[in-house]
Amino acid sequence: MRLQRTIKNPVHFEGTGLHSGRPARVLLKPAPRDHGIVFYRSDRQVYIKAHYRNVIDTAFATTIGVDGVRIRTVEHLLSALSGLCIDNVLIEIEGPEVPVLDGSAIGYVELILKAGIVAQGKKMPYLEITKSFVYEEPGGVKIMALPSKGRKITYNLELSYGPLRRQSISIELNEETYLNHVAPARTFGFLKDVEFLRKNGLALGGSLMNAVVIDGEKVLNQEGLRFPDEFARHKVLDMIGDLSLAGAPIIGHIISWKSGHSSNINFLKKAMATGTFRFVTDNYLEYHYPQVAK
Repeated sequence: MRLQRTIKNPVHFEGTGLHSGRPARVLLKPAPRDHGIVFYRSDRQVYIKAHYRNVIDTAFATTIGVDGVRIRTVEHLLSALSGLCIDNVLIEIEGPEVPVLDGSAIGYVELILKAGIVAQGKKMPYLEITKSFVYEEPGGVKIMALPSKGRKITYNLELSYGPLRRQSISIELNEETYLNHVAPARTFGFLKDVEFLRKNGLALGGSLMNAVVIDGEKVLNQEGLRFPDEFARHKVLDMIGDLSLAGAPIIGHIISWKSGHSSNINFLKKAMATGTFRFVTDNYLEYHYPQVAK
């Protein structure tokens, strides 16, 4: 069991939301132990805890919200925080959506490393997978939880068209593997879907600068892919962010087939409800989430 961690210094960034196309400014601030990851929508003066109970939409991104106030596309930033084992931070955001940067998590990782990471002198509770659990949805979507030492995610991707239609990757998660093998993987989409998405208020800020775009069997980005299996790696990135909404690190092996944001969150809710996880603290008492925000 490791110590809780936060960032050493505040760090800020700004950019455009992938789906809203609107600008936003973000300030990451150190937070005390047991605080957790909490967003503060500064332009609306509302706190929103990063927790699966606050997920209000999973259409093409993970959106959290309370009392009619929402923050869209939180998964990439949450993934970076989880990948670097940051447990306590206040995220002040002025705008409706976390800026997408280059479509991966590497920009957030670099900012966090620039801010510095400090231990906080108290053990970090975690969620231990104590029994096998399988969640399934129509279309061959399946997520399996298995007891295992450490943090491990295996993802099996199947695309109906485009290059590299079948990809599989298995990652033993730690700071080094996240930084080198997960964080640089960009979000991706298909050119044929762009018109539909934009008519429905999505992908308004998307471009070749922040997403891999596929047209038929070709990747349109001039620089090509960062990894031969970049799509599967990005799905792992997304899953890390979504599962961080459990509120504590998950220890065990998660195996996924064709899952997305909706199935990731539904899996988490079902697994919580069925006793798949055991909260473990230094004294083995049940961990209660701090009531910092809704």
